[in-house]
Amino acid sequence: MRGLCKRFTKNSGAVAGLVVLALVILVALFAPWLFPGNPWDADAAPFLKPLEEPGHWLGTDSMGRDIASGIAHGARASLLVGCAATLVAVSIGLLVGVPAGFFGGRMDEALMRLTEIFQTIPSFFLAILFVAIFQPSLWSVVAAVGLVSWPPIARLVRAEFMRLKSSEFVEAALVQGLTKLRIVLVEILPNCLSPLIVMASLMVANAILLESALSFLGLGDPNLMSWGYMVGASRSLLRLAWWMCLFPGLAIFMTVLAVNLVGEGLNDALNPKLHRKEG
Repeated sequence: MRGLCKRFTKNSGAVAGLVVLALVILVALFAPWLFPGNPWDADAAPFLKPLEEPGHWLGTDSMGRDIASGIAHGARASLLVGCAATLVAVSIGLLVGVPAGFFGGRMDEALMRLTEIFQTIPSFFLAILFVAIFQPSLWSVVAAVGLVSWPPIARLVRAEFMRLKSSEFVEAALVQGLTKLRIVLVEILPNCLSPLIVMASLMVANAILLESALSFLGLGDPNLMSWGYMVGASRSLLRLAWWMCLFPGLAIFMTVLAVNLVGEGLNDALNPKLHRKEG
Protein backbone atom coordinates (compact mmCIF):
# COMPACT_ATOMS: atom_id res chain seq x y z
CA MET A 1 0.00 0.00 0.00
CA ARG A 2 2.85 2.35 0.84
CA GLY A 3 4.47 1.59 -2.52
CA LEU A 4 1.20 2.28 -4.31
CA CYS A 5 0.87 5.68 -2.65
CA LYS A 6 4.50 6.47 -3.45
CA ARG A 7 4.03 5.67 -7.14
CA PHE A 8 0.80 7.67 -7.24
CA THR A 9 2.36 10.76 -5.65
CA LYS A 10 5.18 10.71 -8.21
CA ASN A 11 2.58 11.77 -10.79
CA SER A 12 2.14 15.50 -10.12
CA GLY A 13 -0.91 15.68 -12.38
CA ALA A 14 -2.63 12.90 -10.45
CA VAL A 15 -1.93 14.65 -7.13
CA ALA A 16 -3.33 17.93 -8.49
CA GLY A 17 -6.39 16.08 -9.76
CA LEU A 18 -6.87 14.43 -6.38
CA VAL A 19 -6.70 17.82 -4.62
CA VAL A 20 -9.29 19.34 -6.98
CA LEU A 21 -11.54 16.28 -6.67
CA ALA A 22 -11.28 16.39 -2.87
CA LEU A 23 -12.32 20.07 -2.91
CA VAL A 24 -15.32 19.28 -5.12
CA ILE A 25 -16.36 16.46 -2.79
CA LEU A 26 -16.02 18.71 0.27
CA VAL A 27 -18.11 21.43 -1.40
CA ALA A 28 -20.76 18.84 -2.27
CA LEU A 29 -20.83 17.43 1.26
CA PHE A 30 -21.01 20.81 3.00
CA ALA A 31 -23.24 22.58 0.45
CA PRO A 32 -26.21 22.81 2.88
CA TRP A 33 -23.97 24.57 5.41
CA LEU A 34 -22.04 26.72 2.95
CA PHE A 35 -25.21 27.81 1.15
CA PRO A 36 -28.21 27.15 3.38
CA GLY A 37 -31.63 27.25 1.83
CA ASN A 38 -33.01 26.05 -1.46
CA PRO A 39 -30.76 26.78 -4.48
CA TRP A 40 -33.92 27.28 -6.52
CA ASP A 41 -35.02 30.24 -4.37
CA ALA A 42 -34.65 33.72 -5.85
CA ASP A 43 -33.17 35.85 -3.05
CA ALA A 44 -31.53 38.72 -4.98
CA ALA A 45 -31.91 40.92 -8.01
CA PRO A 46 -31.52 39.12 -11.35
CA PHE A 47 -28.38 39.40 -13.49
CA LEU A 48 -26.06 40.51 -10.70
CA LYS A 49 -22.48 40.34 -11.96
CA PRO A 50 -19.78 38.47 -10.02
CA LEU A 51 -18.65 40.40 -6.91
CA GLU A 52 -21.26 43.09 -7.61
CA GLU A 53 -23.08 42.44 -4.34
CA PRO A 54 -21.83 40.88 -1.06
CA GLY A 55 -23.04 37.33 -0.58
CA HIS A 56 -23.33 36.68 -4.33
CA TRP A 57 -19.69 36.48 -5.35
CA LEU A 58 -20.41 34.53 -8.55
CA GLY A 59 -23.44 36.63 -9.44
CA THR A 60 -27.07 35.64 -9.94
CA ASP A 61 -29.07 34.23 -12.83
CA SER A 62 -32.10 35.58 -14.68
CA MET A 63 -34.38 34.65 -11.76
CA GLY A 64 -32.16 36.11 -9.03
CA ARG A 65 -30.83 32.72 -7.91
CA ASP A 66 -27.30 32.57 -6.56
CA ILE A 67 -24.83 30.96 -9.02
CA ALA A 68 -22.41 29.81 -6.30
CA SER A 69 -25.23 28.10 -4.41
CA GLY A 70 -26.34 26.34 -7.58
CA ILE A 71 -22.82 25.11 -8.30
CA ALA A 72 -22.32 23.82 -4.74
CA HIS A 73 -25.65 21.97 -4.67
CA GLY A 74 -25.19 20.84 -8.27
CA ALA A 75 -21.93 19.13 -7.30
CA ARG A 76 -23.94 16.69 -5.21
CA ALA A 77 -26.05 15.64 -8.19
CA SER A 78 -23.08 15.29 -10.55
CA LEU A 79 -20.95 13.25 -8.14
CA LEU A 80 -23.89 11.07 -7.08
CA VAL A 81 -24.81 10.26 -10.68
CA GLY A 82 -21.15 9.71 -11.61
CA CYS A 83 -20.47 7.24 -8.79
CA ALA A 84 -23.86 5.47 -8.81
CA ALA A 85 -23.94 5.07 -12.60
CA THR A 86 -20.39 3.70 -12.56
CA LEU A 87 -21.43 1.17 -9.90
CA VAL A 88 -24.34 0.09 -12.12
CA ALA A 89 -22.06 -0.18 -15.16
CA VAL A 90 -19.43 -2.21 -13.28
CA SER A 91 -22.10 -4.57 -11.91
CA ILE A 92 -23.57 -5.23 -15.36
CA GLY A 93 -20.10 -5.50 -16.89
CA LEU A 94 -19.11 -8.16 -14.34
CA LEU A 95 -22.33 -10.11 -14.89
CA VAL A 96 -21.61 -10.21 -18.62
CA GLY A 97 -17.81 -10.35 -18.73
CA VAL A 98 -17.18 -13.00 -16.04
CA PRO A 99 -19.20 -15.87 -17.59
CA ALA A 100 -18.11 -14.87 -21.10
CA GLY A 101 -14.42 -15.01 -20.20
CA PHE A 102 -14.54 -17.98 -17.84
CA PHE A 103 -16.78 -20.39 -19.74
CA GLY A 104 -16.14 -19.25 -23.32
CA GLY A 105 -17.83 -21.11 -26.16
CA ARG A 106 -21.43 -20.37 -27.02
CA MET A 107 -21.99 -18.37 -23.84
CA ASP A 108 -19.09 -16.09 -24.71
CA GLU A 109 -20.37 -15.68 -28.27
CA ALA A 110 -23.92 -14.85 -27.17
CA LEU A 111 -22.84 -12.37 -24.49
CA MET A 112 -20.38 -10.63 -26.82
CA ARG A 113 -23.07 -10.27 -29.51
CA LEU A 114 -25.25 -8.59 -26.86
CA THR A 115 -22.35 -6.30 -25.96
CA GLU A 116 -21.83 -5.40 -29.60
CA ILE A 117 -25.50 -4.47 -29.98
CA PHE A 118 -25.11 -1.90 -27.19
CA GLN A 119 -21.84 -0.63 -28.66
CA THR A 120 -23.25 -0.09 -32.15
CA ILE A 121 -25.73 2.49 -30.84
CA PRO A 122 -24.23 5.85 -29.77
CA SER A 123 -24.32 5.89 -25.97
CA PHE A 124 -25.68 9.42 -25.71
CA PHE A 125 -28.69 8.73 -27.92
CA LEU A 126 -29.32 5.46 -26.11
CA ALA A 127 -29.21 7.31 -22.77
CA ILE A 128 -31.76 9.84 -24.08
CA LEU A 129 -34.02 6.94 -25.09
CA PHE A 130 -33.78 5.28 -21.68
CA VAL A 131 -34.47 8.53 -19.80
CA ALA A 132 -37.46 9.24 -22.06
CA ILE A 133 -38.84 5.77 -21.31
CA PHE A 134 -38.26 5.94 -17.54
CA GLN A 135 -39.32 9.62 -17.17
CA PRO A 136 -36.66 12.18 -16.12
CA SER A 137 -35.53 11.73 -12.51
CA LEU A 138 -32.28 11.26 -10.62
CA TRP A 139 -32.48 7.48 -10.60
CA SER A 140 -33.63 7.21 -14.21
CA VAL A 141 -30.53 9.20 -15.20
CA VAL A 142 -28.35 6.90 -13.06
CA ALA A 143 -29.94 3.83 -14.66
CA ALA A 144 -29.66 5.26 -18.18
CA VAL A 145 -25.99 6.25 -17.82
CA GLY A 146 -25.15 2.90 -16.23
CA LEU A 147 -26.98 0.94 -18.95
CA VAL A 148 -25.01 2.60 -21.75
CA SER A 149 -21.61 2.48 -20.01
CA TRP A 150 -21.12 -1.21 -19.21
CA PRO A 151 -19.78 -2.69 -22.53
CA PRO A 152 -16.13 -1.56 -22.04
CA ILE A 153 -16.18 -3.05 -18.52
CA ALA A 154 -17.57 -6.34 -19.86
CA ARG A 155 -14.88 -6.56 -22.54
CA LEU A 156 -12.11 -5.76 -20.06
CA VAL A 157 -13.31 -8.37 -17.55
CA ARG A 158 -13.74 -10.97 -20.31
CA ALA A 159 -10.20 -10.39 -21.55
CA GLU A 160 -8.74 -10.62 -18.04
CA PHE A 161 -10.64 -13.84 -17.26
CA MET A 162 -9.57 -15.42 -20.56
CA ARG A 163 -5.96 -14.54 -19.73
CA LEU A 164 -6.04 -15.72 -16.12
CA LYS A 165 -8.18 -18.87 -16.32
CA SER A 166 -5.27 -20.85 -17.80
CA SER A 167 -2.82 -19.65 -15.14
CA GLU A 168 -1.03 -22.10 -12.89
CA PHE A 169 -2.77 -20.93 -9.72
CA VAL A 170 -6.19 -21.54 -11.33
CA GLU A 171 -5.15 -25.02 -12.45
CA ALA A 172 -3.90 -25.71 -8.93
CA ALA A 173 -7.26 -24.61 -7.52
CA LEU A 174 -9.05 -26.98 -9.91
CA VAL A 175 -6.80 -29.86 -8.83
CA GLN A 176 -7.66 -29.09 -5.19
CA GLY A 177 -11.33 -29.52 -6.03
CA LEU A 178 -12.45 -25.92 -5.51
CA THR A 179 -15.80 -25.06 -7.05
CA LYS A 180 -15.93 -22.87 -10.15
CA LEU A 181 -17.75 -20.15 -8.20
CA ARG A 182 -15.00 -20.05 -5.58
CA ILE A 183 -12.31 -19.99 -8.27
CA VAL A 184 -14.04 -17.06 -9.96
CA LEU A 185 -14.62 -15.04 -6.79
CA VAL A 186 -11.47 -15.86 -4.81
CA GLU A 187 -8.79 -16.74 -7.34
CA ILE A 188 -9.45 -14.82 -10.58
CA LEU A 189 -11.58 -11.77 -9.76
CA PRO A 190 -9.14 -10.22 -7.22
CA ASN A 191 -6.43 -10.34 -9.91
CA CYS A 192 -8.68 -8.30 -12.23
CA LEU A 193 -9.22 -5.47 -9.77
CA SER A 194 -6.31 -3.23 -10.82
CA PRO A 195 -7.43 -2.57 -14.42
CA LEU A 196 -11.06 -2.59 -13.29
CA ILE A 197 -10.43 0.16 -10.72
CA VAL A 198 -8.63 2.28 -13.31
CA MET A 199 -11.41 1.92 -15.89
CA ALA A 200 -14.10 2.59 -13.27
CA SER A 201 -12.37 5.79 -12.17
CA LEU A 202 -12.26 7.04 -15.76
CA MET A 203 -15.88 6.01 -16.24
CA VAL A 204 -16.95 8.34 -13.43
CA ALA A 205 -15.81 11.28 -15.57
CA ASN A 206 -17.77 9.99 -18.56
CA ALA A 207 -20.87 9.54 -16.39
CA ILE A 208 -20.61 13.13 -15.13
CA LEU A 209 -20.39 14.37 -18.72
CA LEU A 210 -23.40 12.28 -19.78
CA GLU A 211 -25.46 13.53 -16.83
CA SER A 212 -24.53 17.13 -17.65
CA ALA A 213 -25.49 16.64 -21.29
CA LEU A 214 -28.86 15.11 -20.34
CA SER A 215 -29.57 17.94 -17.89
CA PHE A 216 -28.52 20.46 -20.54
CA LEU A 217 -31.29 19.06 -22.76
CA GLY A 218 -33.81 19.22 -19.92
CA LEU A 219 -33.80 15.45 -19.29
CA GLY A 220 -32.38 15.60 -15.78
CA ASP A 221 -34.30 15.55 -12.52
CA PRO A 222 -36.51 18.68 -12.63
CA ASN A 223 -36.37 18.98 -8.84
CA LEU A 224 -32.59 18.75 -8.58
CA MET A 225 -30.10 21.52 -9.32
CA SER A 226 -27.29 20.33 -11.60
CA TRP A 227 -24.43 21.87 -13.53
CA GLY A 228 -25.83 20.72 -16.87
CA TYR A 229 -29.15 22.37 -16.15
CA MET A 230 -27.43 25.64 -15.23
CA VAL A 231 -25.48 25.67 -18.49
CA GLY A 232 -28.55 24.75 -20.51
CA ALA A 233 -30.73 27.40 -18.87
CA SER A 234 -28.19 30.12 -19.62
CA ARG A 235 -27.26 29.28 -23.20
CA SER A 236 -29.67 31.87 -24.65
CA LEU A 237 -28.29 34.55 -22.31
CA LEU A 238 -24.60 34.04 -23.03
CA ARG A 239 -24.00 37.58 -24.31
CA LEU A 240 -26.12 39.21 -21.64
CA ALA A 241 -24.91 37.23 -18.60
CA TRP A 242 -21.77 35.26 -19.47
CA TRP A 243 -21.15 34.23 -15.85
CA MET A 244 -24.32 32.12 -15.77
CA CYS A 245 -22.77 29.70 -18.25
CA LEU A 246 -19.06 30.14 -17.50
CA PHE A 247 -18.90 29.07 -13.85
CA PRO A 248 -20.97 25.86 -14.03
CA GLY A 249 -19.14 25.01 -17.25
CA LEU A 250 -15.81 25.43 -15.46
CA ALA A 251 -17.09 23.23 -12.63
CA ILE A 252 -17.84 20.43 -15.13
CA PHE A 253 -14.49 20.90 -16.88
CA MET A 254 -12.39 20.93 -13.70
CA THR A 255 -14.18 17.94 -12.15
CA VAL A 256 -13.95 15.78 -15.26
CA LEU A 257 -10.29 16.75 -15.74
CA ALA A 258 -9.53 15.96 -12.10
CA VAL A 259 -11.17 12.52 -12.32
CA ASN A 260 -9.24 11.73 -15.50
CA LEU A 261 -5.95 12.79 -13.92
CA VAL A 262 -6.64 10.61 -10.88
CA GLY A 263 -7.49 7.71 -13.19
CA GLU A 264 -4.22 8.12 -15.07
CA GLY A 265 -2.36 8.26 -11.77
CA LEU A 266 -4.00 5.02 -10.65
CA ASN A 267 -3.07 3.43 -13.96
CA ASP A 268 0.57 4.39 -13.44
CA ALA A 269 0.52 3.13 -9.86
CA LEU A 270 -1.24 -0.16 -10.56
CA ASN A 271 0.42 -1.03 -13.88
CA PRO A 272 2.39 -4.25 -13.28
CA LYS A 273 4.80 -3.46 -16.12
CA LEU A 274 5.85 -0.30 -14.27
CA HIS A 275 6.33 -2.40 -11.14
CA ARG A 276 8.79 -4.63 -12.95
CA LYS A 277 10.70 -1.66 -14.34
CA GLU A 278 11.03 -0.19 -10.86
CA GLY A 279 12.21 -3.50 -9.49
